[in-house]
Amino acid sequence: MRDYANSSYQRRKVAPNKVKIQRKPLDLSKYLRSLKLAAGGFTALVLTSGLLYGVYRAIMSVTLFPLKNIEVSSATHLTRDEILGIAGVEQGKALLRMNLKTMGEHLQQNPWIEAVRINRHFPDTVSIAVTEREPVAIVNIGYIYYLDKKGKVFKVLNQGDSLDFPIVTGFSEEELSNDPKGTGEALEAACELLKILHEKGAFILADVSEIHYDTGYGFTLFTASGSLPVKVGSGDFSAKIERFARIYKELSVQLPLIHYIDLDYNDKIIIKKS
Repeated sequence: MRDYANSSYQRRKVAPNKVKIQRKPLDLSKYLRSLKLAAGGFTALVLTSGLLYGVYRAIMSVTLFPLKNIEVSSATHLTRDEILGIAGVEQGKALLRMNLKTMGEHLQQNPWIEAVRINRHFPDTVSIAVTEREPVAIVNIGYIYYLDKKGKVFKVLNQGDSLDFPIVTGFSEEELSNDPKGTGEALEAACELLKILHEKGAFILADVSEIHYDTGYGFTLFTASGSLPVKVGSGDFSAKIERFARIYKELSVQLPLIHYIDLDYNDKIIIKKS
């Protein structure tokens, strides 16, 4: 047996296998070139923007297409000068810089104006067409307003405004605020009744001084002569007024003796004498 204890052989320690990695120095030149290119592009962008802004300012300082002609549609309640003053239009302004939308919004703030159309016509013209509201009655809702044919309350009456319209009563600002839909429908019904009175025969709108509305019942007319109540109710106005028109001429001589007339039936008229 071999004596390993007295052997002259010595085992060598083997170092672990290592691979040495060579690191290359960082090349900053390519990053510097990218930064220089970016800085150059930004500078060019700033210079271009400044140039464009300068051109814009130069163009805006020149009045291109100066306004020479202003066409305004004919109106009943507003004069030409009033319309131009509200719109802020005057000759000499630059046609390109006129804000037509803002002009239209200013005009529609006037209670008489229902709709407006404004157009630019190059090289030097602006046209303004307005549609005015037409009053069909005066409605008393705390203040006295005009009422148009669509049932819209649109203007407080001022000194000098015409009073030659039938008066609609029975409405209030509180009702208009708390129940705008129901009150609006009732005002539209009042306008429908006014239209029928205007179109029918013997009993016409001129014979009516007041139209009164009661919630839950409907309308009562008061005649211009003697303030005789004529109960109409709600709905089917055309047939009711037509029946009444057929007897109104004969009945007119008896009006001082009549307490009220009730038309709110499908096939008859109730005459209550005093």
